[in-house]
Amino acid sequence: MIRKFIYSQKTAPYVFVLPFVLIFLVFWIYPLGNSVGMSFQKMTLGQGAQWIGFDNYVKLMGDGVFLKAVTNSFVYMALTLVILIPFPMLFAVLINNKLMWGREFLKSAFFLPALTSVVVAGTIFRLMFGEMEGSLINSFLSLFGIEPIKFLKGQVTGFIALLALATWRWTGVNMLYFLSGLKNIPEEYYEAASMDGASAFQKFTRITVPLLKPTTLYVVTISIYAGLAMFIESLMLWNGNNSPKNIGLTIVGYLYRQGIEKNEMGYAAAVGIVLLVVAMAINLTQLAFTGMFKKED
Repeated sequence: MIRKFIYSQKTAPYVFVLPFVLIFLVFWIYPLGNSVGMSFQKMTLGQGAQWIGFDNYVKLMGDGVFLKAVTNSFVYMALTLVILIPFPMLFAVLINNKLMWGREFLKSAFFLPALTSVVVAGTIFRLMFGEMEGSLINSFLSLFGIEPIKFLKGQVTGFIALLALATWRWTGVNMLYFLSGLKNIPEEYYEAASMDGASAFQKFTRITVPLLKPTTLYVVTISIYAGLAMFIESLMLWNGNNSPKNIGLTIVGYLYRQGIEKNEMGYAAAVGIVLLVVAMAINLTQLAFTGMFKKED
């Protein structure tokens, strides 16, 4: 009976989909529902849970530190989009060129940083951007007569260090996404454009960029989430979750501070729900704006 049920053409698709559905329910829907419930409670270790309604959300809106974390996360997300979308695309186009020497080596070299532990990478960049005269960046600046800069103690300079780490770590990953997209563009399009006298720039703007739209939207979508959810990079760069004047504090860092460091799990759950809603709202808006939800004729 069971064998007949499994091998039935009507039930077989559901059998194959069942593992995903179970995993989705157990590891996503249930935790999400539990978190939503926690966000309306005050939960303190040893004192149980107390229903407080929307108090956690009202408190969030008036919390200056939380608003600072939101601002940092949005600025970081916007700047990573500006850097980690166009440059990886250009690198992918250059490496995909048949005249480029050492293409396989360049692919490996660009992707290698992504294989490095973020803990190790964060520690190395913290030393590179250290305030001592012997740190790598300050040693380089001293060649031009510039005094040592305390990079990790200023808002702007701190973000420079954070963006340098993000650029080094994720450029290769996004480049490989674009390389995959380029493989799906027929070579005949470029040959026809060459016969019509199109320049390399015209081929890039009229063929490459439009046909890379699905890949670009995917990279933008994951980059938005990654930018808003960034935490470990900041934690390692400032050697903890307490950067000077919270210049490196992110939404997830604030969630960690409230939930793990202060044990205010209900308040931390509210932070997590706000992060989820904001990330989904931004992504759904940009997908709708770019026409991803429109039916093709």
